[in-house]
Amino acid sequence: MAEFLSGRRAGPPQNPGVRELIAGKSLWSGNSQLKLGPRGFHGWHERGYLPHRDQPGLTQFVTFRLADSFPVALRSEWKSLLEVEDVHERQEQLQTYLDKGNGECLLRHPELARLVEDSLRFSHGKHYELRAWVIMPNHVHVLFKTGKASMSRAVGNWKKFTAHEANKLTGKRGQFWFEDYWDTFMRDPGHELRTRQYIEANPVKAHLVREAKKWSWSSARLRDEHGRLTI
Repeated sequence: MAEFLSGRRAGPPQNPGVRELIAGKSLWSGNSQLKLGPRGFHGWHERGYLPHRDQPGLTQFVTFRLADSFPVALRSEWKSLLEVEDVHERQEQLQTYLDKGNGECLLRHPELARLVEDSLRFSHGKHYELRAWVIMPNHVHVLFKTGKASMSRAVGNWKKFTAHEANKLTGKRGQFWFEDYWDTFMRDPGHELRTRQYIEANPVKAHLVREAKKWSWSSARLRDEHGRLTI
């Protein structure tokens, strides 16, 4: 979580025992790096604080953000959030901070939001299965089931392509996306449903629209009367 804000790559774990936990989970699941590595999946792993699970067939909730969405100039506003002890409460508060819309919020521009959404949808049904998404002014939420592409590879491809194209569209140079991301795998259908509802309600929660379906860059507008995604 801290790396998601600081920009530092994960070195020794900040969470004591996380590597032992990862080793135990890998042994229990029977998914060795030998089997997963060549396909780009990392299995159970850590990036310095929390355990992460990247395996075929898992449904993943991923959040990635623009590079300036936690401005250094406003560090006094969000620094205390890193000290919240409960992991889930801390992540919820950090997500809420994102919704304040700090930074330049380049994804407010329709051409950039469309670029990101098109990138997400491009390999749907081929390398992964999209379940829900929303492009917010300074961050993106995606819920997808991994297939041929690992979570890390899918996210990496989205960010690499859209950063390159966005800089061409805006005439800017430098870092577009923050290099890290948040991820959580879905434990069961109920967890997935709650996550989907959270994602699609995000623009309403952030007071950008009154109805989820009114947001132009979300899967909510593409659901039929039975709640099925039509793409």
